[in-house]
Amino acid sequence: MTVAIAEEVTFGGSGLDRAAHLRGNPEALMASLRQPEARAILFWRGTLLVEADGRLARHEMNPSVVIEAGDAATLLGLDEGGPVFALDLATWGRDEAAFRDPTADLAAQGLPLLRALPEDEVFVDLRSVMAGLSPVDAELAATAKALYAWHATHRFCACCGQPSEIIEAGWQRRCLSCDARHFPRTDPVVIMLITRNNQVLLGRSPQWPEGMYSLLAGFVEPGETIEAAVRREVLEETAVPVGEVSYLCSQPWPFPNSLMFGCRGTALSDRIEVDPVEIEAALWLSREDLVTVFAGDHPMIRPPRKGAIAEFLLRNWLADRLD
Repeated sequence: MTVAIAEEVTFGGSGLDRAAHLRGNPEALMASLRQPEARAILFWRGTLLVEADGRLARHEMNPSVVIEAGDAATLLGLDEGGPVFALDLATWGRDEAAFRDPTADLAAQGLPLLRALPEDEVFVDLRSVMAGLSPVDAELAATAKALYAWHATHRFCACCGQPSEIIEAGWQRRCLSCDARHFPRTDPVVIMLITRNNQVLLGRSPQWPEGMYSLLAGFVEPGETIEAAVRREVLEETAVPVGEVSYLCSQPWPFPNSLMFGCRGTALSDRIEVDPVEIEAALWLSREDLVTVFAGDHPMIRPPRKGAIAEFLLRNWLADRLD
């Protein structure tokens, strides 16, 4: 797989300048916030603000927003238009002068909207729009969502248990008691295209929607290589032994904090014995049947989710573009 094809995967990287040199400089950060070119992408309770056409909404950092956001603004990086920040509206105060509730239904939900927010912009789940975002917007959205998920579960110091505060423009936490520093974590996950002759191995978890199958996947354990994790996970879930394993591509997966390592493996047997504790079902699917899956015509299996690395790997395997 060439580098160009590998980086076509959603969240695959856009070359964004993350401007790490600005994170620890309060004066430079405030100056960036006040730049006329500065923009913010907005989150609310895990959802992302997008325009009517599905593009990432970017809003000016006017003086009132800068004052309201304060240290809550997370620096995502610099793009061609200037600095880009993320703001989580759920962490702001509920000053009635800063927010409005445009309808009774939204008011019932407690949805905070900036006074100047266009009415055709909506908060959506990132999964629903990820496949249509530009590479830069996808990287910005994935970075912010992953950071917010990490902060939500790391509010207390892992060393002494006391509360910690956000520092470094959202990229660190510091314990208020013992001064320990904590950094965002990413969980390594292998997801594998296991093939044997003209077939690919698919499985499903019991909590998935009816008809949803995907490639097998699992977390990499401490002290384990990516190749070993591929072989172990496939053997544990389906009893299928795997021989040669190769790396294909990776995908940041901010649901909540994973890095998916897409791999290819050759099965040494086609006999499946499912471990019901691990997965609900597994099967071999031929290339011909996979064509009907992507076309939406398969009687049992729905098309894979666009934007997910499983869809990317299956689609490129079908097109013979993985070598």
